[in-house]
Amino acid sequence: MHSSFESLKEVDLEWDREFDEHPFGADYGRLENGLVYYIHRNPKPKMRAALALAVQAGSVLEEEDERGVAHILEHLAFNATKKYENHGIVKFLESIGAEFGPCHNAYTSADETVFELLIPIDRPELLSEAISILAEFSTEIRIADEDLEKERGAVMEEYRSGRNAAKRTQEAHWRLLMEGSKYAERLPIGLEKVIRGVNTKTVKHFYHNWYHLSKMAVIAIGDFPDTKSVVELIKTHFGQKTSASNPTAVPNFPVPSHEQPRYSCFVDSEATKSEVVVSYKMPVKKMKTVKDYRDALVESMFLNALNQRFMKISHRKNPPYFSCSAYAEGLVRPVRACIINSFCKENGTLKALESMLTEVARVQLHGFSEHEISVVRALMVSRIKSAYLERDRRESTSLRHGYVQHFIRNEPVIGIEHEAQLQKTILSHISASEVSKYAEKLQTSCSCVIKTVEPRASATIADLKEAILKISQFEKEQSIAPWDEEQIPEEIIDIKPNSGNIVEQHEYSNIGATELILSNGMKVCYKSTDFLNDQILFSGFSYGGLSELSESEYLSSMMGASFARELGAFGHKPSVLADMLAGKRVTVTTDVGAYMRTFYGDCSPSDLETALQLVYQLFMQNVTPGEEVDLVLQKTEEDIRAQERDPYTALRNRLTELLYGNSYHFRPLKISDLSNVNPLKACEYFNSCFKDPSTFTVVIVGNIDLPTAIPLILQYLGGIPKLPEPILHRKGDYIKGLPFNFPTTVVREEVHRSMVEEQCWVTLSFPVELMKGAMVEEIWHLHFLTVLFETKILQVLRFKHGQIYSASVSANLDGNMTCRTDDIHGYIRIAFSCDPKISSKLVNIVLDEILLLQKEGPSTQDVSTILEIEQRSYENGLQDNNKWLGKILSSYQSRIYSGDIGTSFKVNLEGRSRIRESLTQLTTQSAMQRIVPYPCKNQDAKILAGIAGLRVLAHSLWRYSWRL
Repeated sequence: MHSSFESLKEVDLEWDREFDEHPFGADYGRLENGLVYYIHRNPKPKMRAALALAVQAGSVLEEEDERGVAHILEHLAFNATKKYENHGIVKFLESIGAEFGPCHNAYTSADETVFELLIPIDRPELLSEAISILAEFSTEIRIADEDLEKERGAVMEEYRSGRNAAKRTQEAHWRLLMEGSKYAERLPIGLEKVIRGVNTKTVKHFYHNWYHLSKMAVIAIGDFPDTKSVVELIKTHFGQKTSASNPTAVPNFPVPSHEQPRYSCFVDSEATKSEVVVSYKMPVKKMKTVKDYRDALVESMFLNALNQRFMKISHRKNPPYFSCSAYAEGLVRPVRACIINSFCKENGTLKALESMLTEVARVQLHGFSEHEISVVRALMVSRIKSAYLERDRRESTSLRHGYVQHFIRNEPVIGIEHEAQLQKTILSHISASEVSKYAEKLQTSCSCVIKTVEPRASATIADLKEAILKISQFEKEQSIAPWDEEQIPEEIIDIKPNSGNIVEQHEYSNIGATELILSNGMKVCYKSTDFLNDQILFSGFSYGGLSELSESEYLSSMMGASFARELGAFGHKPSVLADMLAGKRVTVTTDVGAYMRTFYGDCSPSDLETALQLVYQLFMQNVTPGEEVDLVLQKTEEDIRAQERDPYTALRNRLTELLYGNSYHFRPLKISDLSNVNPLKACEYFNSCFKDPSTFTVVIVGNIDLPTAIPLILQYLGGIPKLPEPILHRKGDYIKGLPFNFPTTVVREEVHRSMVEEQCWVTLSFPVELMKGAMVEEIWHLHFLTVLFETKILQVLRFKHGQIYSASVSANLDGNMTCRTDDIHGYIRIAFSCDPKISSKLVNIVLDEILLLQKEGPSTQDVSTILEIEQRSYENGLQDNNKWLGKILSSYQSRIYSGDIGTSFKVNLEGRSRIRESLTQLTTQSAMQRIVPYPCKNQDAKILAGIAGLRVLAHSLWRYSWRL
């Protein structure tokens, strides 16, 4: 039986006791050639393994002419090795349905490079092959002229895509943070001139100099039958490898401290937000003893308590910032920082900075109250309790990260059981005064760096210095008042409702779900799972949304959900509710969309009652306008200004206009529109959206204890009063559709927008219209086609031509829902970024590739690959509560649903099976000719879509439909 957190015994605290250097739970050792290995058995996900090769070599080791080589080398590894040529590794990963793509398989930082694989291991040879790939990375990466030339374009596009306002200010700030250290000039992406011009000799020198087996570790976490056999595989593939007998020692690169604060005021016309960041740098302290662990908990409590204050301030009238958070972060191997980051309205950076510094000074003067620390303590106990309950359900990728950090930074791995015991014992003994004392470390005279980011200059460095002096003077004079605490109600609900009852009950054995029809008309479907011990997910929906509204109603009603969140949709203001939920793991959110009104929740099984109380409050409360309305309008105004500064807004707006015309539902919001918003009408509309329980269907999935859960469902969902008559008058299943009108002719145009640095974004859109009949099968065909297109476009544009970093292909079938039994309209969209100078050429290459697929069909290997990718994704979804929640919701919302979700679920599953069994080169080719306009390229049917530094190009293909 799974032991509870409450029964967990506290431990005797020996502050000087050192943690074991051997990582908990791992078969841990070192081969004769110096390679370290970590093997850990973990059952989640089933029949999967998370692997990594961690290398203690990052960009800080580069010489001036090598800046960017560490990252280039990471790219080259997947291009070719001694054993695998012509992207054979990528082809292998795709063939087994493993993830491959940007950020999925490797990363390079200043101090390390890590290669990662998440693979199926249901066939014994797959694990051996994957470990063989990591072994190739260690010593056999091929660095030839043709490899390097091919990969330059992909790396350059990764570099170019990061040349936006956010990255420019981050890089400049990094140099200021690391000033006086080699880290300052060693960002992993490197220099453009190196990416374009570095030769193979330089890359080989870095590889052979720093990729030494004694600086590497193999990590394997997975659903293995035993660890010994995995160790033997590592010995087989790595054991005979050798490195230079005298490896170059990895130097230490100190980051000097400084007494005087450093300042920067970044102004970037494309900055979408005004931002203030205060960083307090401090040396990394190795966690060796229980005392070190306690110190880390004190820091965490301090940051959490400070964040509670920041959150409450952000919800006040005319707040100094819209959001603010404090967190600790490891910057580089020798240095970490406590960082306070806020986003504020334009020209508000000085006010925000003063408020941030004032709160730190307030803690230094008056400390936190015992109540504040009790809230934080409850929050942290809730988190470690959840982690403890999920100790046997942790994802292998999460465990992998811990072992990587053990190797790279000597961070201890002590096991979640021991951590839970330590936190349960220690947290109750940490006082408010001890937490408050941590504020003494946040002094502007101790390696402090302050930056502001604005689209137009308002603050100067002199202003920042004056703000620091001003707050310091207030602190000396002790003129900063103590924190004013709010009164917090004890109960979410004053009077608990009378329970409803079950009118009908239906069992769906093919789903493992039960459906209840409650006496108020609400439909509740639950599925109990054991995927996670501490998770219950739920979602409720009702048809009818913003698409039903006239133009005169739309603007105000659209703002209703935003007003309600700030006013207290669940009966209490957000700042008050946060304290009331301390120690509970509960979130409930709402959404009012075009076609549906929904609420969504995530909670611990022990907090299900609280979660359902919030849903009850949602239906019972009537939000009314208050001073919080002004805050929402301020935030909205800032969002509009941010959109206007974003260069990509022009593209998004034009694409939306092409698809939806000048419909008021999609018309870009202007600042002048805000004066026409009627807060009372907005609140009334929101209240009407969540009022009638008889129109809602609620799906609950997770670790549900039925004897406990059913009475709670009956009380808080069944207890919502049934209305005497409907509020939102709708005609049965009829849903007023949005004006989705894909162009009937080819659209070819360029959208121009100036940029600070040249970039290009390309989109190609193809219409989709599914008629009645074999709709289920066609939707599955469409799904397989999106996988095929993405795979082929990456193969051609990245691996063959080396001109893009990544590409995405998606299908949108929500464009038109005039009736749940009517046709489906939508589009397939292909998107990627590239060099503006070759955007037209790449669009033609994509169209040529699609045309080739239409004329000749995919290869047998292509079909096998997309089937494998889909199958692995499907298998992972079978172990995931969120996926099951989506499956059941889709069964209710399916156009074939007629009162029996078991049938709609079965029809959809059978449709998948039929398509999988029949998917061949010929059937895939036929589907491409039906679904994508055929031929997709001829004299009159080219499409060109993209965004460049001085231009934005947006194009779509003609309407094409078929009967099923």
